[in-house]
Amino acid sequence: MTPQHGEPETQTLGALVHQLSEQIPGLVRSEIRLAQAEVAEKGRHVGIGIGMFGAAGLLGFLSLASFVAAAILGLAQVVDGWLAALIVAVVLLGATAVAGLLGKGQVSEATPPAPERAIDGIKEDIATMKGDHHG
Repeated sequence: MTPQHGEPETQTLGALVHQLSEQIPGLVRSEIRLAQAEVAEKGRHVGIGIGMFGAAGLLGFLSLASFVAAAILGLAQVVDGWLAALIVAVVLLGATAVAGLLGKGQVSEATPPAPERAIDGIKEDIATMKGDHHG
């Protein structure tokens, strides 16, 4: 029986599955191309953002250097210029030492970097599965 005008054409389930199997690879390829384009666009934005963070860091460093120069020049109004520079350098060296010691303390708290509690939990799970109930 052939379909009349206006009636939908009926297809067997096998024919529909065959059509679907032919269309899926093309659909997957187009989705992969879309994903690649999206990742490339996001990567471009990340690159620009990292460059701007770098510029901000450099400008921040130059600002800090300007403040140090201003501190030396201001202190030079009270004492000789060489002594003003020496005083500011000693203060900066002290701040460097404090920051270094605080950073060392933070790093030592994070070592070893392995997730020890998670590893212990996995070991306990394995022991439980093996039937070792030493708990």
